[in-house]
Amino acid sequence: MRIHVNHATLYSYDPPAHGAIQALRLTPRNHDGQYVVSWRIDVSEGCRLRAHEDAFGNLTHTFAIDGPIGELRVLVEGEVETQDTAGVIRGIGERFPPSLFLRATDLTTADADLAGFAETATAGEADRIAKLHLLMEAVAEAMTFDPDPTHASTSATQAFELKRGVCQDFAHIFTAGARHLGIPARYVSGYLVGDGAEPEQRAGHQAGHAWAEAHVEGLGWIGFDAANRQCPTDAYVRVAVGLDYLGAAPVRGNRYGGGDENLTVALKVDQSSRQIQG
Repeated sequence: MRIHVNHATLYSYDPPAHGAIQALRLTPRNHDGQYVVSWRIDVSEGCRLRAHEDAFGNLTHTFAIDGPIGELRVLVEGEVETQDTAGVIRGIGERFPPSLFLRATDLTTADADLAGFAETATAGEADRIAKLHLLMEAVAEAMTFDPDPTHASTSATQAFELKRGVCQDFAHIFTAGARHLGIPARYVSGYLVGDGAEPEQRAGHQAGHAWAEAHVEGLGWIGFDAANRQCPTDAYVRVAVGLDYLGAAPVRGNRYGGGDENLTVALKVDQSSRQIQG
């Protein structure tokens, strides 16, 4: 499938901000099943984007601008050719052993209730893949998609207590549960065809999509999207990974001075009519 992404983020400040620093993890990488045909990032202020790879190998761009800043726009547009690999990720140079992704973070620590939930959901199953599918189904069954009650700093335990949340929360809960079961797991940010539709029509949100990957010996990393009860297909564009949302957030940064900040996001992810000519 060839997927077209158009993702515009607009910050407005009243009164204007004195300056801003941003880190963007908005650029996908090539791997088996994913080929980036074209991709560009534009920043309205015309500042210089500095490209580098972060600790997890994510393609990252940073910039700093001086004010006054009334508006700041970040536009991402590109096309990616994808193939369905049944969620299995290959062709990426891993920088860390899978055991690193057993490490709990503030956003992915399992309390007694979440730990017990993961144990109950997978009780009696020894096969790791089957166990992960049971956990994914259990998270999907226990949680209701709702964009209102949570935000970027909501932890897995907080979202699980609410039994409501966005795809980010589903990914955090799955990751916390898998790690409690002794299975390395990590957070993934990216895009899903249909992003930008109404919330009741899809299990995603306007900042993009999120899911998890878990490591299975002999197969490697496999994606699990609890919000959609499936392993990622060719409808997914994989962008960044981390121990949790903070390590794979599409946009993170700070602004200095100024008044209220208003954020507007316009996102459209759909199947392109153009195809690679073979």
